Amino acid sequence: MKNLISNIKLESKILEKNTEEELSEKINKIKKKAKIQGLDSVIVEWFALVQEISTRQIGLKHFDTQLLAGLLLHQGKIVEMKTGEGKTLSSTLPVSLNALTQKGVHVVTVNEYLAERDQRWMGKIYKKLDLTVGLVKNDSTTEEKQKSYNSEITYVTNSEVVFDYLRDSSAFNFNEVTQRPFNFCVIDEIDSILIDE
Repeated sequence: MKNLISNIKLESKILEKNTEEELSEKINKIKKKAKIQGLDSVIVEWFALVQEISTRQIGLKHFDTQLLAGLLLHQGKIVEMKTGEGKTLSSTLPVSLNALTQKGVHVVTVNEYLAERDQRWMGKIYKKLDLTVGLVKNDSTTEEKQKSYNSEITYVTNSEVVFDYLRDSSAFNFNEVTQRPFNFCVIDEIDSILIDE
């Protein structure tokens, strides 16, 4: 892990000197490489790229602990971070990396306010990475939900994702179905969502 973090930081230093155009070329190059060689082959390059784009778009650069959290989340592990340690920013790393598969990534939060806030805020990073971002709300229409769930990254509350799953399971015809098969998910407040609720 230490080596990976050091390599990400080295790569990030190089990217600081890149123009917007050069970063765009790099994004496309990494996406192609990920399709052929898999996500793990591009972790260092992609995390460094996300770090640089985050710095440019929202003025926040991932600290070492956030890079480590991103690596662990990508491996499907649970990461505990205190309030203010940057969970939201950490999640941009594995979320955007797994979005490269184009099979969909869910970011599940405890309430609609957080889902909407994070989708708008982190969406600035994802859009610059040329990734589509959706938001599923309680009052979203079936069409809006379908569009959001078919985005590469979907922000949604835990209750909404469950109810949509149940609705889809009892749908009479295919055009009423809103979700696609599940692929990768990052759950905020996992103890609250998976244990308490």
